[in-house]
Amino acid sequence: MATQTSEQMDKGTTPTAAQPTAIVEAAEFVDARVTPRGSLENLSHEEVAKLLDRGQGGLYPLFRQCALAVLNSGSYSDDPRALFDKYREFEIKIVQQSWGIKLELTHAPGVAFVEGEMIRGVKEHLFAVLRDIVYISIEIVDNGRFDLTQADGVTNAVFCILRNARVLDTKGQPDLVVCWGGHSISREEYDYTKRVGYELGLRGLNVCTGCGPGAMKGPMKGATIGHAKQRNRTGRYIGLTEPGIVAAEPPNAIVNNLVIMPDIEKRLEAFVRLGHGIIVFPGGVGTTEEILYLLGVLLDPANADQPMPLVFTGPASSAAYFQRVDEFIGLTLGASAQARYRIIIDDPAEAARAMVMGLERVRHHRTVTGDAYNFNWTLNVPHAMQVPFDVTHESVAALDLTLDQPVHTRAANLRRMFSALVAGNIREPIIRQVEARGPFQISGDARLMQPVDELLTQFIAQKRMKLSGEYHPVYKII
Repeated sequence: MATQTSEQMDKGTTPTAAQPTAIVEAAEFVDARVTPRGSLENLSHEEVAKLLDRGQGGLYPLFRQCALAVLNSGSYSDDPRALFDKYREFEIKIVQQSWGIKLELTHAPGVAFVEGEMIRGVKEHLFAVLRDIVYISIEIVDNGRFDLTQADGVTNAVFCILRNARVLDTKGQPDLVVCWGGHSISREEYDYTKRVGYELGLRGLNVCTGCGPGAMKGPMKGATIGHAKQRNRTGRYIGLTEPGIVAAEPPNAIVNNLVIMPDIEKRLEAFVRLGHGIIVFPGGVGTTEEILYLLGVLLDPANADQPMPLVFTGPASSAAYFQRVDEFIGLTLGASAQARYRIIIDDPAEAARAMVMGLERVRHHRTVTGDAYNFNWTLNVPHAMQVPFDVTHESVAALDLTLDQPVHTRAANLRRMFSALVAGNIREPIIRQVEARGPFQISGDARLMQPVDELLTQFIAQKRMKLSGEYHPVYKII
């Protein structure tokens, strides 16, 4: 299956081996000064010093990395090393004045500018990066107010990050649909995600995704048309990302609320507490990680009565993909996990109708329990699922991938395994780790490992593991 970036799909072009390189090489380097727009107009001297600190504990490397990813939105590569190498001379400085701040950019990607002026949406994303990095460092990590060793402390931190980013709609009804799916998908699959987004938009629903290309962009693009037809001028297109993946999956242009979460686990918790229902499109290991996380949460006995509409959907050509995913879930987690979702093939309107019906159950449950519409406080996320998984060869080899454990714990461990594969595919430090030490060694119960191997083999055959370049497996199943 040939894969294309969402930009290529929208332009109706077909990628060739030479095309991505030609497009990247044509981009100019720009030096510019930009002022904030709506996110963070003022910084203290302490905050500026920390942002410009290049030493251990300083924020400059993280700020530079995320800023560069945002400025390079629309690129045709998911290789972060290519990005960092091309723009190795990129620098960003903070110019502080009595009335506010400016950012001084050197050797920045020209794709972020038109006639020397930074594109407004890119500027908003750039200052969203600044806002979240400052807030997380000063208020979450250094403050001591949040006990991140406890489940409640992590959840409170997630809530405060989202509140600070102003994405918690305090007046609306349950209407936010989280859409998951791969960045490396076929043209037909991408078009289908737009059709589903369109149907959601017609029904007044808003969209939240991982903010990148492919199945993260398509639903937003479709929803904008649905909203426009209904004269809905307040549509929300929320993008949730984190520093480890933003370089490979930069925010698409439709995102009007970008949030940078501290790590993948808090990003996943933000999805399930902020969203009211979830639609899953075809994807690869990242999408499987998200599915396993959600099922692990929902299969916890404490969440037995928690309504969370979950729909798997794609075009007719994706039927075999979802059949394999469904079989994988049945073999690894059982029928109770399969009962938590519905598979709808080649029917965007029915997928949207199913979501509307599910959201009515969510509204009723929140009303009866007194829970907030804008943040799911009653959902139980075990602390073990909140702890960031440090991906190393040793930690992957030590994963308990056996059937002799509670099903929600098994789902959590399988999620960590898929998280390691995501990291090996797109996170620069882990890519280098795999190059130096070889593939991750994965072992476990054969009744689990065989379905895992078959699923990953299908992903590789369908080119779902990587958008650009030849894929070399970062794992070996023993």
